[in-house]
Amino acid sequence: MRKSLTSPTASAVGPYSHGVDADPMIFCSGQTPIDPATGKLAEGTVGDRTDQCFDNLFAVLEDGGLGPDDVVKVNVFLTNMDDFSAMNEVYATRFSEPFPARTTIGVASLPLGADIEIELIASR
Repeated sequence: MRKSLTSPTASAVGPYSHGVDADPMIFCSGQTPIDPATGKLAEGTVGDRTDQCFDNLFAVLEDGGLGPDDVVKVNVFLTNMDDFSAMNEVYATRFSEPFPARTTIGVASLPLGADIEIELIASR
């Protein structure tokens, strides 16, 4: 049985849950860097937007009683692979070793004109 997870800081731009608790796994939908204070994409660098994506995702995990140390897989989507290094620098600060498995994919476009979107899977 699946249970929907949510967070007031995460945003859904369609008919889907922020996350789903399928005990023992938590599946978080992709989050673009929407600033919950403005409802718009976060400004600044791709590093700033990477942080915002993780802030949004970790708030959803918190609703399921989990945190960054419970993450086992991350998928990162970038519209410009030249942003990989900046994203990677921030990524390294959001997790501790052993790091989750990760895939980074270059894509043509993302919702709302975002340049980054991140999704993750966690486990109890």
